[in-house]
Amino acid sequence: MNDKIDVLIKTKKWLDKYFNYEKPKTDELPLAPIGSEFRQRVWKILCEIPYGEVTTYGDIAKRLIKDTGKTSISAQAVGNAVGHNPISIIIPCHRVIGANGNLTGYAGGLDKKIQLLKIEKINVDKFFKPKKGTAL
Repeated sequence: MNDKIDVLIKTKKWLDKYFNYEKPKTDELPLAPIGSEFRQRVWKILCEIPYGEVTTYGDIAKRLIKDTGKTSISAQAVGNAVGHNPISIIIPCHRVIGANGNLTGYAGGLDKKIQLLKIEKINVDKFFKPKKGTAL
């Protein structure tokens, strides 16, 4: 029981630091999200996106191709894995945008994604909300 309470206390401290602009790192918490090997790889990459920076689904796909030796991985497959991130904010899926600055979806809603990016002092004016049916 104490281990569970310790994790909750550490998580609260982590979130307090995050919302106070203190740039906590994901490795400060004992994360163990459950998912397929592909999702685990994507989530690991998400954890490596620096605070205050963004990347694209396509860039993550390119990195996975390089890391795995596969010939192709679609941005949509990456988007699916990102969308199944069970620990949003801590595993920073809000730092992933679509091609050309498209903010794409976020489980908590695009307004929340925008607010999280603003907390990290990312200029969101260069991004745009997608129209329905737009690709990653």
